[in-house]
Amino acid sequence: MSTSPVTLMVARRAAEGHYQELIAWLHEGEHLATDFPGYLGSGVLAPPPDDDEFQIIFRFADEATLHAWEHSASRQSWLQRGSGLFAQPHEHRVAGTNGWFGNVPHPSHPPRWKQSVAVWLAFFPVNLTFNFLLGHWLNEMSLVPRIMLSTLVLTPIMVFWFIPLSTRLLAGWLHPAPKPAAVPPAQAAPSTR
Repeated sequence: MSTSPVTLMVARRAAEGHYQELIAWLHEGEHLATDFPGYLGSGVLAPPPDDDEFQIIFRFADEATLHAWEHSASRQSWLQRGSGLFAQPHEHRVAGTNGWFGNVPHPSHPPRWKQSVAVWLAFFPVNLTFNFLLGHWLNEMSLVPRIMLSTLVLTPIMVFWFIPLSTRLLAGWLHPAPKPAAVPPAQAAPSTR
């Protein structure tokens, strides 16, 4: 089983006439997950104005804690209560940093060099700001405590806020739209004269 953080992305399309009820049900499930060991965060992503498919994202510390939540009696009861509210459900699971670079409609991941650029663009300004604000105090510490403190502070900030922000802002570059296939020129119709 994976010991890296695991993200479960679940898409639910509202059943006819149950849009508002589905929203309430999704938020109930998000709240339910917060009580489980290994829970790292979750969120409900609303659909664009011309769609009705919601996405809910659950992040757990590892595969084992996600598995325990997925097979819990309280989650099964929650799923049963919402069974008539949605249509066309599907799930997508990613481990480690792959969850930053893939999503339900586009599960293919960008090349590693693009992932590196996205992470660096998030990390550089945050690290620069951190060192600008606290550098004079950090410089008085020896190397190991200084690095330990900076990584303890910066890692959760990066993982939960700035890397997801960077990948969202760079989504068009990380996941470019496929180029349309070339259409062969129309052949001239044979003359009927």
